[in-house]
Formats: sequence, C-alpha cells, structure tokens
Amino acid sequence: MQAVPISHPGEQPAVGTISSLTGSSPTLSSFTGYPAAVLCWLLSAGVYIAAKWVAPEMPPWGLCFWRLTLACAILLPIVHRHHGAMITLLRARSLEIVAVGAIGLTLCQGMIYRGLNETDASTAGIIMALSPVMTMVLARFVLGEPLGLWKSLGALAALAGMLVTVAHGDLTALLRLSFSPGELWIVGSAFCWALYTVLVRRAKFGIELLPLVVLLLGAGALVALPFHLWELFNDERSAMNGDGLLALAYLAGPGGALMYYLYNRSVETLGASRASMLLYLQTVFVAILAYLLLGESLHDYDLVGAAFIVAGIVLATVVKPGAIPGKA
Repeated sequence: MQAVPISHPGEQPAVGTISSLTGSSPTLSSFTGYPAAVLCWLLSAGVYIAAKWVAPEMPPWGLCFWRLTLACAILLPIVHRHHGAMITLLRARSLEIVAVGAIGLTLCQGMIYRGLNETDASTAGIIMALSPVMTMVLARFVLGEPLGLWKSLGALAALAGMLVTVAHGDLTALLRLSFSPGELWIVGSAFCWALYTVLVRRAKFGIELLPLVVLLLGAGALVALPFHLWELFNDERSAMNGDGLLALAYLAGPGGALMYYLYNRSVETLGASRASMLLYLQTVFVAILAYLLLGESLHDYDLVGAAFIVAGIVLATVVKPGAIPGKA
C-alpha cells in the first residue's frame, strides 16, 4: 500500500456522472476501471519486491526521497491544466499539504523501506493489510464516524492477526514485548497510512485526486530530504549500480507515477469505495511475487495472522451493521 489518497466521497464524481460526461455506459466504465485497479495494486506490490531487493544497497530514506521526487516530476506535466488550482491551494494551505504529505508519503514509505531491511516482503504485505481497519478506528475518533459492533470485532480480530505476525506466533514474545524491529517499522507505516487517509478525508482539499497526489508527492519529497541528507552525512550512500538504478526506475515509474495514475483512473470509473476495497489484492500479489522473485515462503504464523486479518476485514467491511446471525 503506497499511500494513495482515499478520496472523500464528495470530492470525486460519481460513476454515473463520469459516464454521462464521457458518453460511456456505467458497464463500460466498470469494465475499464477494474483492470486499472488490479494493475494498480499489482504495481504497488512490486514496490515491496523492488525495495526488498535493493535494501542492502540503498538506504531507506534515500530510496524514499528519490522515488517521491521522480514520481512527482513525471506526473507534474500531466496535471498542467490544474497548476493554477494547485498553486492556489499551496498558498492557502501549504502547512496542511506538507503535514499530510509527511505522514502519508515520507513516514509511511520510509518506514516500509526501513522495515524491509529486517523482514520479508510477504510479511510486510500482510501487516499493511491491517491499515484499513486502523483507518476505521481512527475515523471514529478523528471524524466521529460510528464504529459499531461488527467494525469493533473486526478491528480486534485484525489486531490479533497483526500481533501473531509481529510476534512470529510466539505468545511468550507478546508477554515479553519482544518483537522484531522490522515488523514494528511496518506496523508504524500501517498506522501512518491510516492516519493519512483520515486526514485527507478530513481536510477536503477541494481539488481532483491526481493533482492532489502530485502536491503530496512534492511535499513528501521535501520532508524526506533532511532524512536523506542525514544518511549521506553518516556515509549511508546509495549504491547506484545497475540493480539500484533499475529498482529506482521501477519505484518512480511503473511503481510510482503509473500506479498513482491508474488508481486515479479506477476511482473515477468505479468510485472511491469499490476501488479502495480492491487494495487487498496487494497482499496477495506481494506474497506471489515474493515467492517467485525473492524465494520467500510464507511461515505458519504469517498464514495464521493473515487469517485473523482477513476475518477482521470481513467483519468490518462486509457484515452489515444491522445484521443479526440466523435472521433474514
């Protein structure tokens, strides 16, 4: 999950509205939207693989800075029609843009890259699947959105899955609070993603999603720069060899600018809710790619943790608030 803003329902046109503007039917829009969403999350999963692949050669904050900077540079010309609105928004709410970009792009991604130094990509993907449930809990306190019984049970089940994964299935590790630093960095990243999503919904910046992404990418790169400079000061320099350049090219291009564009496209055609629900495909794609490209295999505790997280997601997002088992 690469910190793609989940748009507020009021900020994106409905599917029917877009269909009327483009002359296409809702069925055709959905037909083009679903492949865009699936490819978006496949490319996002590839970010975990690329970052894990070059973790020994490229420090996390340098990777974060260059990915955000290059993705912003690629997308900036594409949103040229919105430059006026973007400048107006920056003048009026620059501190909010920087704060949200720092949380959702700098910290979220930097923590992922830092955690991948010490944990498997597949484990990171499983933990990041917890973030939508975290979002629901934070939305209760920040936005005042009702949580309800089923969402509460889902949050508890997902939390249990996260603890099982982080503790590697060792209950005594939970009692000793003995966790792997790598998994804890990923948990921190998931929390930043959840907080970021809530803050974007609360802010209601009032511009289209893709121009907003470009602004947040630029803000995230600006905040990541001091962290990268600190790495350079401590002689943690990126190894700009063939592997490093190839990974960075993927992170900035297909796994960066193209991924953000495809997500924007899927939101336009499917709506924010349906497009966002498909992000759970990312965890599946990460596990498959990590097995094929990195030689990773899922551990028993990963499977148990994933089962709890999936159960939590189902309880929180699928079960209707008024549903009573055994009744029609």
